[in-house]
Amino acid sequence: MDESHSPLLVEVDPSDNLNDLLAARVRSTPDRPLVERHVDGQWQPMTAREYDAAIVAAARGLVARGVQPGDRVGIMSRTRYEWSLLDWATWAVGAVPVPLYETSSAEQVAWILTDADVSVLFVETAAHAEVVAEVRAQAPTLRDVLVIDDGAVDDLVAAGADVEEAEIARRRGLAARDDLATIIYTSGTTGRPKGVELTHGNFSQLTTNAVNKLNVVVSSPNARTMLFMPLAHVFARFVHVLTIPAGAVLGHWPDTKTLVEGIGTFRPTFILSVPRVFEKVYNSAEQKAAAAGKGAIFQRAAKTSIVYSRALDTPGGPSPWLRLQHKVADVLVLSKLRKVLGGQVEWAISGGAPLGERLGHFYRGVGLKVLEGYGLTETTAPATVNLPERTKIGTVGPALPGTSLRIAADGEIEIKGIQVFRGYHDNAEATAEVMDDGWFRTGDLGSIDDDGFLRITGRKKEIIVTAGGKNVAPSVLEDRLRGHPLVSQVVVVGDQRPYIGALITLDPEGVPGWLAAHGKPPMSIEEAAKDPDVLASLDKAVERTNKAVSRAESIRRYRILDRDLTIADGYLTPKLSVRRSEVLKDFAADVEALYAEGAR
Repeated sequence: MDESHSPLLVEVDPSDNLNDLLAARVRSTPDRPLVERHVDGQWQPMTAREYDAAIVAAARGLVARGVQPGDRVGIMSRTRYEWSLLDWATWAVGAVPVPLYETSSAEQVAWILTDADVSVLFVETAAHAEVVAEVRAQAPTLRDVLVIDDGAVDDLVAAGADVEEAEIARRRGLAARDDLATIIYTSGTTGRPKGVELTHGNFSQLTTNAVNKLNVVVSSPNARTMLFMPLAHVFARFVHVLTIPAGAVLGHWPDTKTLVEGIGTFRPTFILSVPRVFEKVYNSAEQKAAAAGKGAIFQRAAKTSIVYSRALDTPGGPSPWLRLQHKVADVLVLSKLRKVLGGQVEWAISGGAPLGERLGHFYRGVGLKVLEGYGLTETTAPATVNLPERTKIGTVGPALPGTSLRIAADGEIEIKGIQVFRGYHDNAEATAEVMDDGWFRTGDLGSIDDDGFLRITGRKKEIIVTAGGKNVAPSVLEDRLRGHPLVSQVVVVGDQRPYIGALITLDPEGVPGWLAAHGKPPMSIEEAAKDPDVLASLDKAVERTNKAVSRAESIRRYRILDRDLTIADGYLTPKLSVRRSEVLKDFAADVEALYAEGAR
């Protein structure tokens, strides 16, 4: 199948905007919790009425600060309650929020502030303010820089005390469905970030239709989710809006290093994340079991979980014997993992990169059904997602309502529908390059099966062509190899080379647990990279990875880099995608070493 269409289920009034979406939630359940704030170690609920009042109070402060309809208000912060509050307050005054990653460099900050003409900027910390100060002279439209940690929201509320609420009510009705809601700058793996213009309708139509389609997942009576991904990223932003029509409770957790603690105390019913988080949860659980002398038990339970999940997709389902094995595995291991995740999480939506069939089946066997989806900043996050009643592990699901998919002659995925952006900010040339009569060219490669399920096979710009003329999609190899507990990142190379190679970084969090689980003494990352047992384990991991591809596509040699790839060093985007061009440029000598005579 080369094309697939999913009809729109819910039509949003052309005169409506995101403020109307929130107003409907406040009218329908004014006294039910909408958000929960983490204060002094406790989760404190706020009703929809209370949250709306807080938004109005902040909005009055923005008016007092001189923010006009259409003005650009920047937010540079980790994911936290104030981020969401300021987002809704900005929409309430008819202005346009512009997110900035809290990890942005001074150069990136300067570009976004000037390209978007930001007039007021909220930053989380004094350190962020110092970054802005470096480039403030380059941003002539920037009037105010307000620090959240220094009480910016309280100051805003105090400043707006004399502003009439009627003015907020008036401004809330100014925008229509097709008006600009936000400009999100692509984190991008190459080039300068482009400002993606998304409308009120992109968010409101997509979220209301997604809620209709994912009803049991996101809008059950006790539905709750915790955001920990950066709200500067479109995926988290989509979820933060989605909870409004879903009737779900939203929490925020800024520190991913203590993520398990946050999930355990908030107790979400559904979570949304990128595959790397699911990989780390699995690897951490495996290492803890091994350190406690229960590694073999964990491995058997994990295998049973995967086999059991695969059997669910067969006509006869799991056999009585397999069901019994699964029940034992659940008592010994799987139930404990559910408890770590809060005890009531049943659903997860994964996006940003392929999750991998093995992990998808493992988590479903645990009792956490992972629905893999697909989308980009330009599609307001999801264009496709597996559904509770229609799931195929290994695919990213069928098109969401109001969405059409097609596969171009060269295999590129193209999308048309309610979520497709209106263009790149002040960049008509770049917009024209990716649009074809309403169809957005994604740059990704894939196929659509007879049931309309989309499968991602690679990224068009990243296809490697070996010296022998073999086309290789690196993501297939990278995603599989990155699942090993010792591995943090993988960059497959081989363009115009005689064979495929790989650059590997060891995981600073995973290495100590692996060493302990295998009865080895603590050692540095540098020492681990030369340890015979570590290398033997990586050899086996590469061998297993190569089973997914032909001989010509397989990894023949690999090299361990002397450091991990991080966001701070510019090698990863905030959603943990590798900036391939930067890695290949800075580690060119390591690439050459892969093809030197006598290389490992």
